[in-house]
Amino acid sequence: MLPIISIVGESKSGKTTLIEKLIPELKSRGFKVATIKHSIHSLSFDKEGKDSWRHIQAGSVATAVVSPKQVVLIKPLSEEPDLNEIARLLGDDYDIVLTEGFKQSQVPKIEVHRKAASPPLSHVNNLIAIASDEPLETDARQFSLNDIKGIADFLENGFIKIKKRSASC
Repeated sequence: MLPIISIVGESKSGKTTLIEKLIPELKSRGFKVATIKHSIHSLSFDKEGKDSWRHIQAGSVATAVVSPKQVVLIKPLSEEPDLNEIARLLGDDYDIVLTEGFKQSQVPKIEVHRKAASPPLSHVNNLIAIASDEPLETDARQFSLNDIKGIADFLENGFIKIKKRSASC
């Protein structure tokens, strides 16, 4: 199973910014990174009358729209899928999956906290670290929001290498 780390925090805390900085750092170390973004809003990639919409209306349980540079999977659901199920859809051609959101999932989490935005989240299960602009009273590992290399080291040594070692056994 791919290592999945979820970046969580309040709205406007800097989750996307942290992921944007982690991706090139991890890539520079030779790792392939995939991401999954959670949204509480309904998404619409399929427009009424378009061929993919017509395929779903005809009864296809899923359809993919493919162009020379992108693939979009459209799979209507009756309920939100489990994070591991979503990661399986991505495949396993990656070294790590970073997610944004998924506070309720069981995967390890790094919280992004900004003093000016709000207090730290409460009751985050499987919290492994906090990236913050202030020191906090917590048992979780703490990083400065700007310590991208330190966070990448933490992920590489604690999560990504575990996969590498088990793959070579």
